[in-house]
Amino acid sequence: MTTVIDGKAVAADVVAKVRVAAEQLIAKTGVVPGIAVVIVGHDPASQVYVASKGKKAKECGFHSIEHALSSDTSESDLVALVEKLNADPAIHGILVQLPLPDHIDAGKIIQTIAADKDVDGFHFTNVGKLGTGELDTAFVPCTPAGSMLLIERALGRDLSGLNAVVVGRSNIVGKPMANLLLNANATVTVAHSRTKDLPALCRSADILVAAVGRPEMIKGDWVKPGATVIDVGINRLDGGANGKSKLVGDVDYAGAAEQAGAITPVPGGVGPMTIALLMANTVVSAFRAAGQAAPRF
Repeated sequence: MTTVIDGKAVAADVVAKVRVAAEQLIAKTGVVPGIAVVIVGHDPASQVYVASKGKKAKECGFHSIEHALSSDTSESDLVALVEKLNADPAIHGILVQLPLPDHIDAGKIIQTIAADKDVDGFHFTNVGKLGTGELDTAFVPCTPAGSMLLIERALGRDLSGLNAVVVGRSNIVGKPMANLLLNANATVTVAHSRTKDLPALCRSADILVAAVGRPEMIKGDWVKPGATVIDVGINRLDGGANGKSKLVGDVDYAGAAEQAGAITPVPGGVGPMTIALLMANTVVSAFRAAGQAAPRF
């Protein structure tokens, strides 16, 4: 029988642990974990994400601030704000919401964030630490970190002897996901749009991670019987109930669920984990800044 991996429940568990850790840090040192979110422009989806992050931060007992900037904000002004936040000891995590307006170099802004406050895990220092297995001091991007936690809940921390296939090679999900799986001793293949005979490769996977941004691309007969399937995709399609759009993943859930041993749904799988791990990274940053041993989630 297929196990449906409940991302909402695991995310709630992580957030509860973050809240306890924050309370303990405040009681011991007086340091309140602080997070700053910067949004430039008025992209509706970005505004929803920023509001969700702010709400969750307050739930965790954090000091949370938001900088909402106009879409014509100059790159130099944004750099100056990030540098100000870098220097603020009350802030332990800095998030600059993407996408940014076309006149701003997103890569430059990301690299301006101090590596020890880069709770998104995109700074080259954190990317390098992840790639070399220095996970104890790295910040790992939140979506793959959350996906990995779901895999660990299903299969344990040591994945020795298991074949993992990651479909998607983005810097945000695919590549860090592969590095996390390697660190857990899985044998990892990264596939993409130019991979030959992708269905056959997917059928070899004990762990199949789909992160391609193509709705229901991974079909049920691509899934090895008993495999663990992690669907990172979130795609909005027409044809939902009452004429509304519906959310689907990169995996054909109905077909894959017939084959998989465990699978994440969309919504309710990986999605809730992303913000939960963002909160976890922030409280870890606060512990490090206070010279305390950081908790593990």
